Amino acid sequence: MSTHADLNVAEIAERYAAAWKSHDVDAILALHAEDSTFQAHGRVGQVRGRDALRAAFSQVFERYPEFGVETHRLLLGDRHWTLDWTLTFKPDGKDRRGFRALDVVEVDHNGLVRSKDTFFNFAEVKAAFEAA
Repeated sequence: MSTHADLNVAEIAERYAAAWKSHDVDAILALHAEDSTFQAHGRVGQVRGRDALRAAFSQVFERYPEFGVETHRLLLGDRHWTLDWTLTFKPDGKDRRGFRALDVVEVDHNGLVRSKDTFFNFAEVKAAFEAA
């Protein structure tokens, strides 16, 4: 068990990003606490627990084919990080496109994700889906 002072938030954030970039839902869930929450603000309500997270994260990969991440900034705190990023995807037969997002991720005393809140620029989301 880690203590607050032992947590290497940068390393946790790096492992978490790698799991997302590999589209590995099991690897993502392994980094979440049992009662962890996720909310894509403005899109769906908050989900809690690994079963609900599995469904929500699987839907992300379905909704955004060839899901990708372009990192702009990573801001680290004692038990959280904020990621400024662009979600990229490539619909069948179309060019890659994307939109800006912001994640606020909190970890518990064991270094497991206890909450992930994602905020989107909805004008960019709409434009990305309407692009030729």
